[in-house]
Amino acid sequence: MDNTSCIAVVGASGMVGNAITRKLINSNYRTIIATYNKNNITFDSNAVKTVQLDATNQNEVERFFKGFNPEYVFLAAAKVGGILANSTYKAEFIYNNMAIALNVIHSAYKYGVKKLLNLGSSCIYPKLAPQPLKEEYLLTGPLEPTNEPYAIAKIAAIKLCRYYNEQYGTNFISVMPTNLYGPHDNYNLETAHVLPALLRKFHLAKLLEQRDFEGIKKDLISHPAGFGLSLPENAAVQDILSILHKIGISQHTELNTQNIMPVTVHLWGTGSPYREFMHVDDLASACIFLMDKYDFAEIGEFVNIGTGVDMHIKDLANLVKKIVGFKGEIVWDTTKPDGTPRKLLDVSRIKALGWKPEIGLEEGIRMVYGGMGDGE
Repeated sequence: MDNTSCIAVVGASGMVGNAITRKLINSNYRTIIATYNKNNITFDSNAVKTVQLDATNQNEVERFFKGFNPEYVFLAAAKVGGILANSTYKAEFIYNNMAIALNVIHSAYKYGVKKLLNLGSSCIYPKLAPQPLKEEYLLTGPLEPTNEPYAIAKIAAIKLCRYYNEQYGTNFISVMPTNLYGPHDNYNLETAHVLPALLRKFHLAKLLEQRDFEGIKKDLISHPAGFGLSLPENAAVQDILSILHKIGISQHTELNTQNIMPVTVHLWGTGSPYREFMHVDDLASACIFLMDKYDFAEIGEFVNIGTGVDMHIKDLANLVKKIVGFKGEIVWDTTKPDGTPRKLLDVSRIKALGWKPEIGLEEGIRMVYGGMGDGE
């Protein structure tokens, strides 16, 4: 892959695709085709052409590959979400993600793409696999039920790449990133992953502590909270408090010793599971590093990308609480599921190839919260 190569980023409106596109721009690649589905995107570079593409539609995908003839493809398009979304929209998650993989990978073969990088997820591993998770643990046990449909679709994409390589001699590689966060994340509380959901909840809770109802109103009107909740322009304070209560943020009616009405944030589960988190800009760096330097024969079926360090969700919540500046109480709803007990990736393979992440977790969260417009 050189600076004049025609490179397609399928799914550039999502967090991962956007980060890869920005990294390509900053690395002086000059011919980048960035696709989006519903929400148009803009990049401050003449090197990028944005194209609308529904990757679940086979005819659209074939027209795209035939018309633009990309040499290199980053497959970042996916239907993604947290534990609630995965549990609620099971059929949508398996259908959309399998359709995307089938259409893009087959068209990449059909139209002679030199190399494709397929983005997967650490949820492909068995629920109770040994820790840390090594690449060879794939398909050695049952999956976590709450995200099984998504995981099956991602496993199918890995196998598609492998079998096209073996039968047709293609050079399609797959990477399995750990839990990601960063710019252009999803903050809809119904579909968000854990870290952006924590940021949004604690931010709203801090505004409530400060009695900043105009700030809360602006946030809820400009960014959907999820669960079908919406706030009218003429909303009263009681309307705001009602929506906050429904998303797990409540204010006590009695003053404490400092004459403040304490605020409580309710979070799912026990907080005991471990999770590993990586800034999406680090993932983008790893993807371009692999695409540029390593082929399927050297990488194998797929390679993990992560930090190799994890923490309790409860400790993560306290870290986000500190960064945001929320002073109130956290209450854990233990009637709700925890999901997989632990998902720490073994990253020895990619480290041996010469790559490692650069952004620490606290530094990264502070960067993200600052980018939300209200960081410290």
